[in-house]
Amino acid sequence: MRYFPADPAMSQKKSPHFELRSGNVDALLLALTTADTAALRDDLLSRFEATPDFFSNDVVALDLRALEDGQQPGLGIVIDTLATLKARAIGVVARHEQRAWAESFGLPLLDSQSRRGARANGREPVAEAAAEPAPAPQPVQPSAAEAPRPAPTLLIDKPLRSGQQIYAHGDVVLLDVVSYGAEVIAEGNIHVYAPLRGRALAGVKGNPEARIFCTCLEPELISIAGIYRTAEQTLPPDVQGKPAQIRLADETLILEPLRMK
Repeated sequence: MRYFPADPAMSQKKSPHFELRSGNVDALLLALTTADTAALRDDLLSRFEATPDFFSNDVVALDLRALEDGQQPGLGIVIDTLATLKARAIGVVARHEQRAWAESFGLPLLDSQSRRGARANGREPVAEAAAEPAPAPQPVQPSAAEAPRPAPTLLIDKPLRSGQQIYAHGDVVLLDVVSYGAEVIAEGNIHVYAPLRGRALAGVKGNPEARIFCTCLEPELISIAGIYRTAEQTLPPDVQGKPAQIRLADETLILEPLRMK
């Protein structure tokens, strides 16, 4: 069989069917701090199994750098657990000495840079996971027209009954009661101009600036950016059954009366 060398002119020719660009991909960064994969699996499931749309098919990079030397957790269990929670592991962030065994699980090695401002909020829930880009002679920069638009506010003007769930990619405004057993999940803020008796989870993509507002606070669960509080913890009397707002400060939920005047 005879082989012919590739034509240099053809290798540089642009294809009408694809473009090769360098760039970053947003991904959640899951930092592992233990090699006990059974405990890690149980912790992940107990934290997120009750909110099946928390990840909403997000991609996740596994950060191994906080593990001690010699610790080698079974990443296969972590990957399967994330799949159960509707998330997909796309790669690992590792120290040099961890790379050999990390690659054995079939995930590529990634570099990581924290988003600006993440450390200022005392947490690092999201990172930009960037694979080493293939060289591109003339990278194409996205135009202003291609810039992502903010998600529109979702308006719900009917009661949310037990067993019902809504998911908003931005803010959500509800004009009627959120009943016990109902669930509101939003990547932005949640506004409830009625009694909030079910579950409300704001900033579910890791936005610590998100807030929850309601005119009557009686929730089963409230959560912002994964920090939650359940009905098992008695609410302060100045917000129980009253107008209130919930915000996050130093990874702690702050419940404050909402002045309506």
